[in-house]
Amino acid sequence: MDETRVTVRCRDCPFATAHDRLRDARTAVDEHESTTGHDVTWEIESLDAGVSRAGADAGVCGRPECVNDDSPLVDPDPPEPES
Repeated sequence: MDETRVTVRCRDCPFATAHDRLRDARTAVDEHESTTGHDVTWEIESLDAGVSRAGADAGVCGRPECVNDDSPLVDPDPPEPES
């Protein structure tokens, strides 16, 4: 299984960290931005194979015409929204 790798970098100072979990990276971004007011970016370098597959099956943009209809992750008959 591949590991998730995320790099967090600040555009305004030398702050940079690497994380194995998206949640940890998001926390680092939030904490640095809230304490410094700096502009922080993050780059997802790799994801677990299942996450990559789900993203590919859903299509990058999420539009119905981009979806892989043969994927076991796609529900061909989603429930009707409640009124």
